[in-house]
Amino acid sequence: MKNKIILSAVKLSTGYSSKKGKNVIGSEINLELKSKTLISLIGANGIGKSTLLRTLTGIQKPLSGEVILNQKNIDSYNQKELAQQLSIVLTENLPPSNLTVFELVALGRQPYTDWIGKLTPEDISKVNEALSLTQVSHLATKKHFEISDGQLQKVLVARALAQDTPLIILDEPTTHLDLVHKVSLLKLLKKLASETNKCILFSTHDLDLALQLSDEMIVMNSEKTVMDSPENLIENGILNSLFADEMIYFDKEKAKFILKNL
Repeated sequence: MKNKIILSAVKLSTGYSSKKGKNVIGSEINLELKSKTLISLIGANGIGKSTLLRTLTGIQKPLSGEVILNQKNIDSYNQKELAQQLSIVLTENLPPSNLTVFELVALGRQPYTDWIGKLTPEDISKVNEALSLTQVSHLATKKHFEISDGQLQKVLVARALAQDTPLIILDEPTTHLDLVHKVSLLKLLKKLASETNKCILFSTHDLDLALQLSDEMIVMNSEKTVMDSPENLIENGILNSLFADEMIYFDKEKAKFILKNL
């Protein structure tokens, strides 16, 4: 079965409008995000990755072009409808609370619960399924501040899974993790994309891991934004343009970034 297009960006320009005019960060961006696909978003610091993610999730309006989510313009969804279409995992610290891991994951059911937030048997089943899929069921009764950063990141992914959306977007989920937990989390995301039929998009600075584990990659540089498979991006020399620094280059044979003169 062909993978379904969940979200597409058409001739998208991202950036900010002010009284002085438009500050364009990315332009002529065309993307197709499909089901059962793990996609990484890479680019140098300050290149506009977060602005692109904010635009793709409807938090920020595009300067021009459009974002189509499940065949509808993202602007045409109300807040509750949008929360049933896409979930977002941020790296920000959680506000102080005494929530258990189960209660934190259960917040993902808010787009479906009544105004009191009462969980139905179906909601509880979705929460338990999300805990199981992310291998954190054993932490369910622990307070969220009692677990490690690596465990918490998986719990936040579980919350997004409980939200039961076709698209999950994560902003630099591996930032505070050591190498073992980075690999563990990205392998989990790849498995979830494949097994739950979802599209998962994450931004990252872990370039070598992204190259090894992504089905597709979105590469942003100062000139353009390109989306393709890691193999094609390597073959076409796109990764050489990632950094405006002569000290770093991409070695096609080794399929990794190398520092010169070391």
